[in-house]
Amino acid sequence: MEQDIIIDVTKIEPRLKHPSIFKAFDYLDDGVAVIIHNDHDPKPLYYQLLGERGNTFSWAYLENGPELWRVEIRKNISTHKIETIGDIAAKDLRKAEVFKKYGLDFCCGGKKTLEDSCKEKGLDVLQVKAELEDTVKINTLIHQHNYNSWNLTFLIDYIVNVHHAYVKNNIPIIEDLCAKVTEHHGKQHPELLQINALVELLFSEIKTHLNKEEKILFPYIKQLELSNLSGSNVHLGFCSVLQPISFMEKDHEVVGKLGAEIKELSKDYTLPADACNSYYLLYKKLEEFENDLHLHIHLENNILFPKAIELEKY
Repeated sequence: MEQDIIIDVTKIEPRLKHPSIFKAFDYLDDGVAVIIHNDHDPKPLYYQLLGERGNTFSWAYLENGPELWRVEIRKNISTHKIETIGDIAAKDLRKAEVFKKYGLDFCCGGKKTLEDSCKEKGLDVLQVKAELEDTVKINTLIHQHNYNSWNLTFLIDYIVNVHHAYVKNNIPIIEDLCAKVTEHHGKQHPELLQINALVELLFSEIKTHLNKEEKILFPYIKQLELSNLSGSNVHLGFCSVLQPISFMEKDHEVVGKLGAEIKELSKDYTLPADACNSYYLLYKKLEEFENDLHLHIHLENNILFPKAIELEKY
């Protein structure tokens, strides 16, 4: 089997650099690569190669500066099906977030190649490819924290910076997906109309809830903890922390019931046979949102709130 070819472009006379790379590429067997080393981003080479050789190669940064750029240019296997953005999203749903960010239609327009889709949008395909590759490098391991050992201020900051931030970042994504999927598939799957209405209600409840926590309850608990350490008193418009906690717990019940209704209507996020990529992504995001919400509520109902009530007694 032919070995990959390594070319140190910095050692080649400038006028011969691109011709040398083209010559090496043309003599490659299917599936074999040229790996070039350069002292700057060889982006112009990519566009020249694409223009003169078409979609016959893959381009991957093995090292992306600032002093050394290593790029793998691999010749596509002739009999291999050209990968579309729909294929990419189906294999790794994390990459669908990148497509959505750039307005690339991986659903109805999912049969186009990444190059063609980026060209139509006037996007830098290499920048999009780099972000797609970054999604693979993200560490998705979930670490088990000892939440019970944290002081309340630290726990509150964690809830806000992790779970509240997650909710705020994902609400617009899910709302947009839900509206799109309902518009395209609502006639065939009328349950989507109910799901869409419930999602809107759920998110309205959650946004109001987060605002009350961040502006009223959480500052009070932080002051409560600080006063306990300093021996001073704290007052914030109500007699006891029990009152706002009671309201928050009732909110959690409402949110939990709405989430359960969505899960039931979707048959535990089971996709119909005619589901498109957007449908797939919607159900995955709803399931992910539910999982995050369960941990989020657990941290508040079972750890933060009881500790705040106990702290107020002293």
